[in-house]
Amino acid sequence: MYLVCDHGPRDHAFVEEHAETTIAAVMQGSFQYRTSAGSAVLVRGSLLLGNAGNYFECGHEHAQGDRCLAFHFTPAFIESIAAGAPGVRKTKFNCAGVPPASDLIGLFAEAEAARDERDITAFEELATRLAGAVLTITADGATSARRPSVRDERRITMAVRRIEAQADRHLGLNALAQEAAMSLYHFLRTFRQVTGMTPHQYVLHARLLRAARRLRASADPVAMIAFDAGFNDLATFNRRFRRLIGVTPSVFRTQ
Repeated sequence: MYLVCDHGPRDHAFVEEHAETTIAAVMQGSFQYRTSAGSAVLVRGSLLLGNAGNYFECGHEHAQGDRCLAFHFTPAFIESIAAGAPGVRKTKFNCAGVPPASDLIGLFAEAEAARDERDITAFEELATRLAGAVLTITADGATSARRPSVRDERRITMAVRRIEAQADRHLGLNALAQEAAMSLYHFLRTFRQVTGMTPHQYVLHARLLRAARRLRASADPVAMIAFDAGFNDLATFNRRFRRLIGVTPSVFRTQ
């Protein structure tokens, strides 16, 4: 299910209930998510996690709008996935979300391509892979970190949105911290608390996600995609793409 939300700071959040186990991939924007398992600021590239029967609340206190691909699973299906995933013993999520991770870039790119092409078969496969990946990632008992202040969350959200919009440009750390009106160290620490990554890692993640999406959706030359995504040379792009995603851009395009 593709969810488009245009709520902003002036709109009141309201309580809803997860009818089934839910995993939602944040494709654009950001929002605050609160549930009994914890709370988190979810940004592009992160995953919302919801247990069946749990109440939750989504808010846009810092900025307007988001786009998500939501997958809903019956408890029986999640149990069947957990039975086949090494090291997974629990089928209930004990955290509100999963921060952006390099090993999820491929899934996000494939999900966007399947959405654009309305490929139901691809979605069914992606849903299974995504459920398995999330159960494995959260199997080590990860819990949500202590939340930064609302003011700091808002500042980091603005920085994240600028990175998303201008990932292909040079975004200096000092400039980002100054725009957030935060000291360099406080900005670094809080950014990582909110997003699960350092600012540099998030810029790289945003560039690679943009490039991976275009590799799936177009026949444009790899070099053109690399330069348009913000990489200065093809060798650097190939090296980082392979290190973080596991295969070369050309192999990723054909898989």
